Amino acid sequence: MKIELVKTFPIAAGVTAAWEFLQDIPGVAGCMPGAEITESVDDAHYKGRVKVKIGPAAMAFNGTIEIKGIDSAKKQVHLIGSGQDTKGSSSAAMDLTAWVADTGNGNCELNGKATVSMTGKAASLGGRMMTQVSDQILSQFGKNFADQVLAMGEGEATKSAREALAERPKELNGLVLMWKVLVGMFKKLLGGHKTSET
Repeated sequence: MKIELVKTFPIAAGVTAAWEFLQDIPGVAGCMPGAEITESVDDAHYKGRVKVKIGPAAMAFNGTIEIKGIDSAKKQVHLIGSGQDTKGSSSAAMDLTAWVADTGNGNCELNGKATVSMTGKAASLGGRMMTQVSDQILSQFGKNFADQVLAMGEGEATKSAREALAERPKELNGLVLMWKVLVGMFKKLLGGHKTSET
């Protein structure tokens, strides 16, 4: 199963700082909930893992990241990632292009375009559900990325960003994630329900 994702995240910081951080692959990977780089093979290849907690149970996914290209003129990176859970029941691959763009007034935005492929149990959730789950994960990623860029600066915003990063969860909580997805689905259903008055 494949899903296409296109996202934009506003950042209350300059494009130079955002571009500097975007090239820090271990740092960027750490913005993904529950993810971390475990080994730097060379300048273009990394190994990592993602921890997912669902109630009392915990799962781990091992994977690799390859940098396919860095375009300084466009402030863009192209990454290929793949991974498999330690029990071998699910696997995933991602082709991601991410770039930062100046939006004026000292602000910028992070843009991402990705194709995600899944097999096994992960694919059994279905395209619609996986898209909604991915939206929740990427929303948290975008916030963490923005906080990391802000944390590189100075001032009150920097202090708040560092506090937010210190409080973020170290694992991806599957129950919380699914709850947010369900809440979002109900909001859409209720928002689209019309009643007639007589």
